[in-house]
Amino acid sequence: MPEARRDVFQAIADPTRRAILALLAAGALTPAAMAAHFDSSRQAISKHLAILSECGLLHTKPSGREVYYHFNPKKLKEVERWLQPFRALWEGRFSQLDELLKKPKK
Repeated sequence: MPEARRDVFQAIADPTRRAILALLAAGALTPAAMAAHFDSSRQAISKHLAILSECGLLHTKPSGREVYYHFNPKKLKEVERWLQPFRALWEGRFSQLDELLKKPKK
């Protein structure tokens, strides 16, 4: 039986993977270049890259002997859609708090 694909939420649950995404948001990097930013081994970073790629947050582009990883921000739309009801709730509560703070004290 084939292994189920990981989802975005599993991928971003790990702080190292979130840090990798932040790095790649600034531009494409090779695994060796990314590993230089972490105390982890290159093999550990490669495992994180595999998970991020598996869920569609990254895509690769070979260039000669190197492989560059690129961030796919469109895939984070899943997270944004999931967060939308919570965002509406938070904003509503902040608006209520603003109104309460604006009321003159008696």
